[in-house]
Parts: sequence; structure tokens; C-alpha cells
Amino acid sequence: MSGVLIHLVLIAAALVGPVQAALSHFEAGEYDEAIRTLIAAHHVAPEDAGINYWLARSYYEHENYDLAIAYGEQAVKTASENAEYHRWLGRAYGAKAEQSHSFFLARKVKKAFETAVSLAPLNIAARRDLMQYLVEAPWLVGGDKGKAKEQMHFIAELDPIQGRLARAAFFSAEKKWEEAEVEYLAVLDRHPDNIEPYMEAADFFADRRDANNLDRVLAHIGRLGVADPRHDFYRAVVLVLRRADLPTAEALLHSYVKNVPQRSDYPSHKSALRWLAATRT
Repeated sequence: MSGVLIHLVLIAAALVGPVQAALSHFEAGEYDEAIRTLIAAHHVAPEDAGINYWLARSYYEHENYDLAIAYGEQAVKTASENAEYHRWLGRAYGAKAEQSHSFFLARKVKKAFETAVSLAPLNIAARRDLMQYLVEAPWLVGGDKGKAKEQMHFIAELDPIQGRLARAAFFSAEKKWEEAEVEYLAVLDRHPDNIEPYMEAADFFADRRDANNLDRVLAHIGRLGVADPRHDFYRAVVLVLRRADLPTAEALLHSYVKNVPQRSDYPSHKSALRWLAATRT
């Protein structure tokens, strides 16, 4: 083994522990700690695509989209065949484009999602992101409802439940609430064996202030037997909407804000605080 190769192997071995520690911090919502650990690893191996990717993800959760983009671009530069790297770079571009109202960045969003789909055609998450962009974006920056429907149909061929969720998201973007409701209820009737489809449905019914259907979703989650802090959040929402047992709703929402870390795929603390305010009106 050459000296250079030995050196690279030693660097890789030295990074395993810190990167694993950073991922543990990330999963716990401790993004500052994750960033500190990853930055130290980045000084040792600045071209490591995995380190740059997790820095991008951590800064994304921190809502520092400039740095999420900077590290995401480094990740795809050194690992250009990784679809997930392109997908999350697209998400970072999208968040920044929405924040700054930038058409230039919006075009980058589409390109990143299209690249992710081309690299991993069976990646449903990538197709969902691309579909969402196509249905929501103005035509000036590549929005195309016809192409969004094509993605929706392809997703349905890959997975019927995900196809229903994609249709529901499409109808929601079009503000066709009744059609979206039909799709979410059809998802419940299929009894998915993981919690995420239920959470998508719960988010929709909470936004629509539909306590009955939200309660129906929670009943399905209860039968699933999976502990998830979002369940208590939506329990509180049902209580607020029904104006029933508001002290319990208040306690659940306080606990959510205090104990559940901010995550881009969870209801935000701001949303919890808005529902908390509603317990007092």
C-alpha cells in the first residue's frame, strides 16, 4: 500500500467517530452540535462529500440557506452521481428562492430535482419534490402542471399509496380541497404500515381545520402502535378545534415546544404556538 493511500485510509478512519457523533446530534435536533462536529471534520477532509452533505442538511434545518447551498454545492461537485445530494441541494435552493423571491434560484431548484430524478428514477421522494415544484412554480421558471401530472402518474406506478399522496398534494396545490380529501381518505383505507402517510394526511386535515377526519387519522396511528411526538401535537389540534379539554391541549402543545426539536418535516414550533394561542381565545 502506497504512502498516499495509507494516509487517506487513516484520515477516513479518523473521521468515522466524529461523523457518527454528528449524525446522532442531527437526529436529536441538536444542529449546533452537529455543525461544530462536522466543521472540525471538514477541516480535516474539506472535499469529503458526505461531510459537506450533512453540513448542508444541518444548516438547512437551522434555516441558514446560504450555507446549506454552499455545502450542498460542494457535495454534488465531488459526488455528482448521488441523487440525494442533488435533491437536498434543490430543497436548499427552493427555501432560499422563496425567502429572497429569486427567479434565478428557482430555476436551479428545478434543475437539481430533475438531476436527482434522472440519477435515481425509482426515488419517489425525488419525484415528489419535482412534482411539487412543477405544480407550484410559475411557468416563467419552469412550472408545468402537465409535467407534474406525469410525475404523479409515474409515482402511482411505483407505489399505489405514494401515488395517492402525490395526487393529494397536487390537488392541494391547486386548492381543490375536496379532491385532495378523497385521496387522503383513500390512503387511510389502505392502512399503510409506516407512519409518514398518516402524518401527511394529518397535516392536511389540521390545515383544513377538519377535526373529524384528523381524529380518524389519529385512530389509525394509534392502531399502528408507533410512538411519535407529532401524534400528541395533532391530538392537541383536535381538542382545540372541538373546544374540548383545552387544558390538556395546552399541556400537549407546551410539551411539544419544550421537548420536540425543530425539524423541517415536523409541525413547526411557530405552528404549535399559534394553536396554543387558540386555546386562550
